[in-house]
Amino acid sequence: MPHDANQTIRTWYIDPDAEDRMADGHAPIWRHLIDLMVERDLSEKTVLDFGCNQGGLLRHLHAIRPFRKALGVDIAEDSIAKADALKGNLPLQYQVGAKLEGWDEEFDLAISHEVIYLIPDIDAHASDIWRALKPGGVYYAVTGCHTDNPLWPKWRELVARRTNTVVQDRSITDYARCFSKAGFEVSGRKLEYDGFIPFVEDGWTPDFADALEYYTGTKIMFRLVKRAA
Repeated sequence: MPHDANQTIRTWYIDPDAEDRMADGHAPIWRHLIDLMVERDLSEKTVLDFGCNQGGLLRHLHAIRPFRKALGVDIAEDSIAKADALKGNLPLQYQVGAKLEGWDEEFDLAISHEVIYLIPDIDAHASDIWRALKPGGVYYAVTGCHTDNPLWPKWRELVARRTNTVVQDRSITDYARCFSKAGFEVSGRKLEYDGFIPFVEDGWTPDFADALEYYTGTKIMFRLVKRAA
């Protein structure tokens, strides 16, 4: 995300077609991370997707574990427009931006997928999510873009060159400390994607072995619980 948390962009990727390719590639990962969520019955729950892009994760979540209603937020204006156009009759609402003002203690569940590594002020983000969650609410933050990733030096260059965003350098422990400081009960696990991983030469994984290791060992999922008072 840009340095100004209130600033918006038109698209995440400089190549606009990359948005659709990214959504197609993420779909199996979304289904896997949904399966890892401890919360099974979301029928009466309110959900937040922070950095929702074109809304694909929320549509997958509703198809697998229907929820009462959800909000998707993103700083990319064209992505939010596409998400809104694709929502159909689903109980989804979208807004452009990165701040969660006016949503205090609104959500039972929050999710972000490959977003936190782009947030300039991660402490402010942690505080925003804390305020937006109900007591006992849970935030699942998923990322493989951290400095413990051996591919990170190459990836940060690719992100800077291919996207309209500003990359941040943080380790897994940096994230854990930040969310703990905000008051969350912090735990995490490797994503350990167990499906077949396609061989794609797109520059992100120079070696197929890198792709296999990334999705099974490098990509992690935080479970962050807002302790009830």
